[in-house]
Amino acid sequence: MADQLVVAVLGTGIMGTAMARNLCRTGHDVRVWNRTPAKAEALVSDGARFATTPAEAVTGADVVITMLYDGPATLEAMTAAGPGLRPGAIWLQSTTAGVEAISPLADLARQQGLVFVDAPVLGTRGPAESGQLLVLAAGPEEARGPLASVLDAVGSRTVWLGEDGSTAAATRLKLVCNSWALALTSGTAEALALAKGLGVDPRHFLDAVSGGGLDCGYLHAKAKVIMDDDYEPSFTVTTAAKDARLIVEAGAAEGVRLDLAEASAERFRRAEEQGHGEDDMAASYFASFKG
Repeated sequence: MADQLVVAVLGTGIMGTAMARNLCRTGHDVRVWNRTPAKAEALVSDGARFATTPAEAVTGADVVITMLYDGPATLEAMTAAGPGLRPGAIWLQSTTAGVEAISPLADLARQQGLVFVDAPVLGTRGPAESGQLLVLAAGPEEARGPLASVLDAVGSRTVWLGEDGSTAAATRLKLVCNSWALALTSGTAEALALAKGLGVDPRHFLDAVSGGGLDCGYLHAKAKVIMDDDYEPSFTVTTAAKDARLIVEAGAAEGVRLDLAEASAERFRRAEEQGHGEDDMAASYFASFKG
């Protein structure tokens, strides 16, 4: 394969859009599809080719990237893509699909003769837009060379975790990492909600922990979202709620009780119910208050 490849991107939400744009900028021939056509059509000005169906998007593709909402949505889209898939094409499965969802996806890849790579990414809107995502990948050695230019376009680093994507090794690590990110988000939101309730200036809280063992960059980033009342999403409440549920389910399947993740899932659910589903996940702040 040449370094410049035909790449289909199925799913052009926050992450998929950024990935598709970076692939276009690096000279790849990019085809895009999304359930909401306008989100994919917006990428035409960046050089992508708009497709009306998954099958149209993947026709002739060397690499297919899925960045959809969850496992079932991914399975549905790739099943629909079947008539256009080329045996031997590489499927870079980047949806946070959950452990149980990987097996049916890998089975579909085998049925279609695809090279399956489980490759969720770590990062939000900013890193995605700047091509600085961390890619967690599990897949056969044969895929690594051909994928190099694609992975270089979307990420700053790729961590390979084995040669069998069907084991969900990458997805398992992604859930562990997300459990930490969601815990930090919920902790920040609750601390600032408590500050409001107690009449404490949140800036005093941030000053008190600054530079010490309790400090971290993520705290300041999410606190700023809340203090500025600017919830432009880098990662939405709805997606965080879904990921929190997947984390709880994965732990339960292995006999691990995850009280914090379960509480986070409930906070995100309440915030979504309050109308904050498309806001940044820091909007779980509102789950601390009525209405």
